[in-house]
Order: sequence, then C-alpha cells, then structure tokens
Amino acid sequence: MSDESAMDKLKGKAKEAVGKLTGDRRKETEGKTDQAKGGAKDAMDQVKGRAQGVRDSLKGDERGGDGKG
Repeated sequence: MSDESAMDKLKGKAKEAVGKLTGDRRKETEGKTDQAKGGAKDAMDQVKGRAQGVRDSLKGDERGGDGKG
C-alpha cells in the first residue's frame, strides 16, 4: 500500500465519520469516495507490481530460460 493510497483511505474514513456525526450526507459520501479512490490506487500498485514481475520473468527467459540470468 502506498502512502498516497493510505492517506486517501484515512482521509475518507475521517470525512465519512464527520458526515455521519453531523448528518452531512454529502461529506459522508465524499469520505466513501476517497476510500474507494485509495482502494483503486492499491489495486493499480498491485497490477504494476505483477506486470513488473512478469516482465522480469520474461527477461530471465531470454537469458537462458532458467530465470537466473
């Protein structure tokens, strides 16, 4: 989890809590949106990591197929 996605999730939880306490449905919804944005960033980081792993594996195959370089 990146710092940015963690901050989005934390900010979202805070906004959602404030919205619930004050009855501000818009603030509550903003909080849920921020949390979802943080989750999406996490998912993208995972995809990038997996793509990097695949790329590295393919590079290893080009050097002899054993993945050891």
